[in-house]
Amino acid sequence: MTIKPKARKFRIRRNPASPDSGAVAAPVAAPEAESSASAASASARPVSAQPVPAQPVSAPTEPQGQPATTSTGAEPSLSGQVSSARETRLETDIEVIRREGLTGRQLRMARRVAQKHNLPATSDFDAVRLLREKGIDPFKRANMLELVVPQNKAQPDNIPAAGNRVQLPQTVPVAKTSLPSTELSPVEKRNREIQEIQRDIAARRRRKMVLLFGRLAFFVMLPTLITGYFFYMVATPMYATKSEFLVLKADGAGAVSGLLSGTQFATSQDSIAVQGYLQSKGAMLRLDQELGFKSHFTQDWIDPIQRLNPNPTNEEAYKTYSRNVKIGYDPTEGVVRMEVSAADPEVSAEFSRRLISYAQDEVNQLSEQKRTDQVSESEAALELAEAKRRDAQRRLVELQQDGMVLDPEGVILSLRSQINTFEVQLQQKELELAALNDNTRPNRAKVDGVEADINRLKNVIARLNDRMTDASEGENSLANHRVQIQMAQADLATRDLMLQSALQQVESTRMEANRQVRYLTTAVAPVASQEPTYPRKFENTILAFLIFSGIYLLCSLTASILREQVSS
Repeated sequence: MTIKPKARKFRIRRNPASPDSGAVAAPVAAPEAESSASAASASARPVSAQPVPAQPVSAPTEPQGQPATTSTGAEPSLSGQVSSARETRLETDIEVIRREGLTGRQLRMARRVAQKHNLPATSDFDAVRLLREKGIDPFKRANMLELVVPQNKAQPDNIPAAGNRVQLPQTVPVAKTSLPSTELSPVEKRNREIQEIQRDIAARRRRKMVLLFGRLAFFVMLPTLITGYFFYMVATPMYATKSEFLVLKADGAGAVSGLLSGTQFATSQDSIAVQGYLQSKGAMLRLDQELGFKSHFTQDWIDPIQRLNPNPTNEEAYKTYSRNVKIGYDPTEGVVRMEVSAADPEVSAEFSRRLISYAQDEVNQLSEQKRTDQVSESEAALELAEAKRRDAQRRLVELQQDGMVLDPEGVILSLRSQINTFEVQLQQKELELAALNDNTRPNRAKVDGVEADINRLKNVIARLNDRMTDASEGENSLANHRVQIQMAQADLATRDLMLQSALQQVESTRMEANRQVRYLTTAVAPVASQEPTYPRKFENTILAFLIFSGIYLLCSLTASILREQVSS
């Protein structure tokens, strides 16, 4: 026995504004998946379901998949949930629409959609009501796109035509199997396109990362590995011998010598000169002649980069010498530091000791040259002073030998003393004669005797004066001879002073030259190393990595800048 479902009556409401007065709203039913509570809440928000085309009916149609009507003329039975008349009335009621809280933009959009469908709406809310009665959602994306798409152009595929629009609500048959549509909604299509773009971006990013790692591996890691392999497996270990020496100035005796010794930078020029000599090609050639520098670095077991050719030129050997002999001068301490590298530790120590001896010879040569230059001038001045003093002394002797007397000045002094003596005696005789003449009757014999004495004294004084005059006049006089001898003696005294000054200058110059002598003092003696100093394997590998990375970075930046300039 078949139990028929209870038939529901549908309220048919004629749309007076429709151009076809026979067209009525089709009875609709809510989908099976929605509950009655969701159907009631759907009236308070815009409907987003797919619109179905309105079907004008004159009588209730039979749903597809339901049994046909009976012969008694009863209404056909329908399956599914169908909105009641009260719910339909609430959805289309303007007051309910007012309470929905629609924005001004939504109301204006509903008015434009109603005008597009030729619905006589008296207000915005009435336009919403009329559209919902027609089964048209005024806020659907397709309807909004229809407002901006020109009518003369073809509509997109995702927007159905007005004649084929599905109007809401509609009855979903129970017996029909509902399969998902192959057509996607714009939101899903947009999400799918966004996902495809994201997957494409991720794929390109992975591809770029792979290419980046490939370039880094080829241009940075591979050269770094080759360099590290060379330093760890191929490079010949080199033994370095370090030494330090100073070029010092001789200290003089006494406080004055200490004040004149100079500052700590007094030997900087000599130290720089020694450094330049040790780094010169002459020192390399001298070391090769004495110890065979070239032959040591032409041995077969040395790696190809550090090994010299069998018959190297001086320029090639000097490049190797400059690379293995490092000399530096510290001006703050005045120390010359030297590091000599060789493939054998004993050979390295011997090279260092021999170079220190070369430096000492150079210092001695510089000191000897300075000392010779300073002392030679003072010695020449001393020899000249001695020669002139000898000439002055010879002139004095000749004058003394040419004269009649050895000491003319003494002869003149003797004559003067004699004249003075006789003049004193003459004065006494004259006083005595005057005393005798004062008597009234003087003794004539005494007077004659005194007068005779006076005459004799006068004669003697006259002879002495004549002799004195003869000695002081003429070219050969004693006075002239005396003056020449005095001049010769004065010249001799001057030459003696000059000779004494020259001697003092020679002594001071020699003392100063002794203070200017430079000495090379070894502060750190060279000692053979027991472990190889070079190459620094880890440090050199890291340095090579940094160098290759920097080169790659500069090249990539340059290429990107050029690419951007060309593309722009």
